[in-house]
Parts: sequence; structure tokens; C-alpha cells
Amino acid sequence: MQETTLGVAIITKNAAARLAECLQAVAFADQIVVIDGGSTDGTADIARAHGAHVLEQTDWPGFGPQKNRAVDALTTSWILSLDADEIVSPELAAAIRAALAAPTADVYAVDRLSSFCGHWIHHSGWYPDWIPRLFKRGAARFSDDLVHERLVFDTSSQRLTGKLMHYSYEDFEGVLRKLDAYSTAGAQQRHAAGKRGSFGKALGRGAWAFVRTYVLRRGFLDGRAGFMIAVFNAETVYYRFLKLARMGEKAQR
Repeated sequence: MQETTLGVAIITKNAAARLAECLQAVAFADQIVVIDGGSTDGTADIARAHGAHVLEQTDWPGFGPQKNRAVDALTTSWILSLDADEIVSPELAAAIRAALAAPTADVYAVDRLSSFCGHWIHHSGWYPDWIPRLFKRGAARFSDDLVHERLVFDTSSQRLTGKLMHYSYEDFEGVLRKLDAYSTAGAQQRHAAGKRGSFGKALGRGAWAFVRTYVLRRGFLDGRAGFMIAVFNAETVYYRFLKLARMGEKAQR
């Protein structure tokens, strides 16, 4: 019988802010692999100091392929995929250890709670947020999406107790950086799939994103942070379709 071992797969780029805390929370793992995309803030040194095996991969194929690189670099029988700004709570750590001691599924989902500029968000389409992250080797793999990648598997997942604390947007500078990066990646992904954008689509889709987040997904219950998230979602969608339109114009020249 194969020994049950746990590996943690993380991808990073300039992720020094929360990485030490992230790695400390999974110190019980048998192996940790960090795929670094060319950090300049000491991320790789922090990872090595906490016992992680660091691999430099700076060609950036997208979030999905980069996460699969981290998965493939592990040799353990089970894999936990984390972002560098996600912290496994003590309750979740205990649930993971219990699940691996007597597995009843090949894929497990965790309950992620995210923060926005210092506020924990309980609505706005951000919560509840059950995401599959713990899986048996060979049972799942990430999609090849450039952004908004997902774990693909053929079986059903079970839920673990405890929280995965996600420090997703710690300041306004980070919000703006991600707005630009996500809108660009989303436009590139849609352009590659043959889709086209326009100013009308950008305006309409952006307005709908705000209404969906703030009204339908009850972002107003998150107070000021909920309004900011609705604006952020609207702007991301707006610029995504403007960039997509620009890509289409360049392709026609």
C-alpha cells in the first residue's frame, strides 16, 4: 500500500507579503514546491527559508499551466494547491490531516473567506466560496486558462471544515494592478477563442457586472467594501472588452 503523503503546490511572483505566513500554516506537509515567476522582492529566499523547493519559471504560460507545473513537480500522493496569499487556518489544517488519515473522496473542497482592503467579505459573490484544492495525485488537474483557472476532475468533491483565509486585495495599489492584469489576461483569452469586443459591449457588460455584484449578489450588505468590489468588477469587465476590441482592430490591420 502506498504511503499517504501531502505536497503543497504554490505559484508566486513578488509574493513576499504573506508567503511566510502561508508556508508556516502548512508546515505539516511532507513536501512544498514553489514555482516562482521571477520575483524581485525576496519571495524565493522566503520560500527556501521555510523548506520549500523553489523552481524558477519566468516564461509565464498563464495561471492554469503554471499551477500544473507546481503539481507536476511534487512527488506526493496527495496535493494541496494554494495561492501565496492564502492561509490555512488551524481548523482546516486539522481537517486536512484527518481526511488524509482516512480518505473518503479523491477531491476535497475548502471554504475560502476573502478580504478586500482589510474587510472580510461575506457577500458580493465572494462568499460562500467552496473551491476544490485538495486532491489525490492523478484525480484532478488545472485547466489551461490564462486567468480564472479551475480544477478539473471527474468525480464528486467533499467539503472540509475550517477556513482558508484569503488576503486577496490588501491595498488600492494591488487592486489597480490586478484590475489591469486580469482585464488584459481575460481579453487575451477571449481573443484566442475568436471572440470580439466593442465599446458597446464594454459599457453594457461593465454595467451589468456592477448590478450583479452590488444588487443580485447583495454586495450592499458588505458596506463600503461591497460597493468598491462592485466598481472593481465593473471596471475589470469594461476594460477587458475595450482591450478585446483593440486586439481585434490590430488583427484586422
